[in-house]
Amino acid sequence: MQGLRRVLCGANSIPRFGIFSQQRTYLAQPIQTHHHYHHDFQDLVLVEGRADSRAAILNRPLSLNSLNLPMVDRLKRLYQSWEENSDFGFVIMKGSGRAFSSGADVVDLYGLINEGKVEECKSFFRTLYNFVYLMGTYLKPHVAILDGITMGAGAGVAIPGTFRVVTDKTVFCHPETQLGFHPDAGASFYLSRLPGYLGEYLALTGDKLNGTEMIGCGLGTHYLLNARLSLIEERLGTLMADTPNSIGNSLAQYGDLVYLDKRSLLHKLDIIDKCFSHDSVEEIVDALEKGAAESHDEWCSSALKKLKEASPLSLKVTLQSIRDSRFQPLDKCLAQEYLISLNCISKRVSDDFCEGVRARLVDKDFAPKWDPPSLGDVSKDMVDSYFSPLGEFEPELELPVALREPYM
Repeated sequence: MQGLRRVLCGANSIPRFGIFSQQRTYLAQPIQTHHHYHHDFQDLVLVEGRADSRAAILNRPLSLNSLNLPMVDRLKRLYQSWEENSDFGFVIMKGSGRAFSSGADVVDLYGLINEGKVEECKSFFRTLYNFVYLMGTYLKPHVAILDGITMGAGAGVAIPGTFRVVTDKTVFCHPETQLGFHPDAGASFYLSRLPGYLGEYLALTGDKLNGTEMIGCGLGTHYLLNARLSLIEERLGTLMADTPNSIGNSLAQYGDLVYLDKRSLLHKLDIIDKCFSHDSVEEIVDALEKGAAESHDEWCSSALKKLKEASPLSLKVTLQSIRDSRFQPLDKCLAQEYLISLNCISKRVSDDFCEGVRARLVDKDFAPKWDPPSLGDVSKDMVDSYFSPLGEFEPELELPVALREPYM
């Protein structure tokens, strides 16, 4: 923790974040795909062939590369085929335009729900979470270039990989509670493993991290200035050695020095731990209110404002999700997230997801009518129901754990 509170002297001096760094043996599985999408969907994820690598380019720049079902299905099929291909040794992922990815296309999901096409939404989440699991158990080294906006599930499809390159243009956040949803696509796994209670803070408030802060807390592995990205891409394009060490050394060779701004969120770790270590959202709010009253700290007031704008039900569900996931493997975290997501789109308890998307992204009146409207109105039974199957005929998330992690 002390290392996070000092000014960082350089990206290469920061040890690799440990959430995906454990050495485990994975087995590739046979590829079974169904090419049922129209040819045009290939344009959603472009492919570049290089000397010893392949690059997947998220290509919906007008939508900030938000993820929909055809997109994640294509990613999953590409990565499965590339894992089996011995002609090249590693894989790169990047985005077109000014974003890496803004996350799931929640406006598309909102439309599907309102049209009664909930099964398509379920298919999206199943495919997305299976791809995240594939990334978390991938056989080949992976380099994600997180240049620009990296939000929600957009972070989830990249962070499980071996290397996460961030830049001076990177903006990372999980704003799901502001939309009546929850941090998913593996977020409960990696946020719960951040230093102290930083993960709870980011998940509940939706606050942003920049590239240097991602290096500082371990979400990023290498830092480059945006203006120098072409150099590292050229270097990776000609790289013939494909071991993690050789790739990491090449990234480090072109890496830039990293300095935390004096106003950085990471200088607030002590107060974050003090306020967000509590067992309930109500206690977190009380701690922030006390901090704001006693110290007149603008940070406390800002955090309070973000919490009060979020869905009360989503806040409580999200806190339990992060806490439950802290000591669970990736597959268990994804299975739990799948239950929560299905409950969010089912409207069985609340319509907060559709209401949040409507208010912030469709009508843009920024005045969501949350149901329940306050933390005090959210019962324990309501929260617990989000972690329960919808019914005996609703299958749980199936992941190929036995094939990919036979020794777990």
